[in-house]
Parts: sequence; structure tokens; C-alpha cells
Amino acid sequence: MPSNNSVSGAPIVQFRNCRILRDHKLQWEDLWVRQGKILNPEKLFFDEKGAADVQVDCQGRIIAPGFIDVQINGGFGVDFSQETDEARQGISLVARNILPHGVTSFCPTIVTSPSSVYYKVLPQISVGDGGAGRAGIHLEGPYISAEKKGAHPEHCLRSFSDGGFSELLDTYGTLDGVNIVTIAPEMGKSGEVIKELVKRGICVSLGHSVANLSQAEDAVKSGASFITHLFNAMLPFHHRDPGIVGLLTSDRIPAGRTVYYGMIADGIHTNPAALRIAHRAHPNGLVLVTDAITAMGLGPGRHTLGQQEILIDGLNAYVVGTRTLAGSIATMDMCVRHFHEATGCTVEEALEAASLHPAQLLGLQHRKGTLNFGAHADFIQLDDNLNVKATYIAGEEVWSSLAI
Repeated sequence: MPSNNSVSGAPIVQFRNCRILRDHKLQWEDLWVRQGKILNPEKLFFDEKGAADVQVDCQGRIIAPGFIDVQINGGFGVDFSQETDEARQGISLVARNILPHGVTSFCPTIVTSPSSVYYKVLPQISVGDGGAGRAGIHLEGPYISAEKKGAHPEHCLRSFSDGGFSELLDTYGTLDGVNIVTIAPEMGKSGEVIKELVKRGICVSLGHSVANLSQAEDAVKSGASFITHLFNAMLPFHHRDPGIVGLLTSDRIPAGRTVYYGMIADGIHTNPAALRIAHRAHPNGLVLVTDAITAMGLGPGRHTLGQQEILIDGLNAYVVGTRTLAGSIATMDMCVRHFHEATGCTVEEALEAASLHPAQLLGLQHRKGTLNFGAHADFIQLDDNLNVKATYIAGEEVWSSLAI
């Protein structure tokens, strides 16, 4: 029963005997939760004279903010870029199945597709029931470079040569629910389009591009703030013109701005040395993403990614008939563990790369990605090896492997 001294009448839950990630450090503190929010215990004790209604013994485990995956194309047999009447059910299935991997929010990602796919799918996947929360849709293409298209179908690629932003609106049909758009900044009119997107509160990401550093810097000045899967589908680093990669150490980034960058730390897409270089150059901008496809959670064989057929060979996902990588089959907790091991970063840095940094990128850091007082109580319990043991959304346990 709720305690009589709880102001709202709602139960107060105390998670004790745990190390919580707060202020960039793991600290031996209790976590207090009520009505889906994280409480300040001092105010609870001294202002409300409140006490815990329920105590949870975490047995020394880590409590960290829930992971946020800003680039995930599907999983568990579901492809977000498939034109279907069941997109809503598919996204709900993925939302439930990523809970054991510590993901409490995600951005369903649609790869380059015909306009009919956007018109059909976008209204469906912006909503959904149960599981991890939707943090907005990520549209990866079709305004990208043919030379660096990766697994994106070339016949669906577009440019801004005709109508600029109005053409983009015609292509997608709607921007409702969209939080990220990936474009190649070397395209004509891209600066105008970036400004219009940012004006509407949409994050612009640079990727699938042959842009040089100057073009990338101009895009950042126009408002771009993210890089889609750094090193992949862009010009390789060159000492005379480092291209988009050079944004990590550019001195032309406007004051007060941070350029974030996604990294697929699956052991396939980026060599451990590349992970270390990026992390050491710009640790505060690193955002772990899975770039997971339909085959995540399934066995080897053939699957889809939008308009392409994909072959799963071991841990690799290839466009059928090629050696072109087509997303990953990694889960977010796998990426966190690999990133931690490959770079030698602290546990705190590994966890924040999958929680705080994506929240900051999306402008959600006051509600998500932290365990600060007043934030949403979306968090996970992990062991010392960074294996997820339980997942909570709004303070409610939504998945657990812990013995009762």
C-alpha cells in the first residue's frame, strides 16, 4: 500500500545497494522513483517526510540510464522500410524485443526507398504500443551520394536539383514524427534544406557522402549536428583533406556547438583502432548505434533491407551477390561491451555513449539519458560485465532475467 506520507499517494520505490551512473560517475547511492520520475531524496525526506513503499535490493549491480538507439532499421524479422499494412505491429514487436538489450528508446530508421514507402509507412511507425519508446523517425536517404550509397538502392536516390526543401517534402509526404534526416552535404541546395529542417526541430546528419571537409563544415554551420556511422559510406580519412571525419577535430565548429557521430561498434564495421582514434579525438560526441537490420535476433540466411536482399554470413550482413555491408545484426548491449573492450574506455563512458550522448543529440537530455532528479525513470540494471539484467520504463520493470 502507498505510504500515508507520500504527497501524491503514488507509491515510492527505492532501489538500494546499487551503483548509479550520475554526473559521469558510478556512485554508491540509492535511486528513488515515483510516478515514472526520478526523485530527489532530500526533498522527499525533508519536505514531504516521505518514505519508501517498496525497496528493491540490487545486490551491488549497476543502474544506468536506458539505452537510446538512433539508427535501427528493424530486427526480429521486421524491416521498417518494407511497404506493409502491418508496419505498426512490426515496430511494436521490435520495441518489445529490444528491451532485453537495454534499449528504452529508439529511432526507427527507413533507408532509401520509393516515395510510396514513405507515404505508407511513416504514418504507421510514428506510433506504437508497448516496449521501448519511440524517439522519432530517422530517414536515412534518399538524398545521398550514389558513389557512397552502400546498401541503398541506386534507382531510388534523389537530389535537390529541382525544388530543394519543397522537393524533400514531396518525397516524404510528411515530416510528422521525424527527428533525424541523413543527407549528403555536397549536394546542391543542401545548405538551404539543412536550415529548413533544423528550423523545424529536426536533426540533420551527414552521411553516405563524398563531401570534403569544407563542405561538411559548411553543413554544420547551416545546422547539421550528427554524422551517420562514422568512417562507413564516406570518403576515407586523407591527411590533406580529411573529409567528414575531420569534423571531429575541426576548428570551424561554431562556439557552443557539438558535432555528434554514430559508430557501429559491432566488431565488423569499424576496426578497434578506428574506434580508439574516434573516441580519443572526440569522446563527448560518440553515439553508439546498432544500424541493426531485419536479421537481428534471427539465424543465418537471406533477409531484406528495404528494396535489397541481404545475406547473413556469420556476423556479417551483405547485399546479396556483393561484399557490401548492409547494416548489422548486433544488439545495443553487444555494442556497448565491444566498445568498452576495444577502446579501454571507462564503464561510464561506454554507458553514456549509448544513453546520454544520443539524448543530447536529440535534445532530450533533460528527460532521457540521465538519472538526474526529475528525469524519466527509464533505466537498466547491469552486472560488472555490462550484461543487462533488468529494464525499466517509467519506473516499471518491463523485462528481467533476475530470479524472483
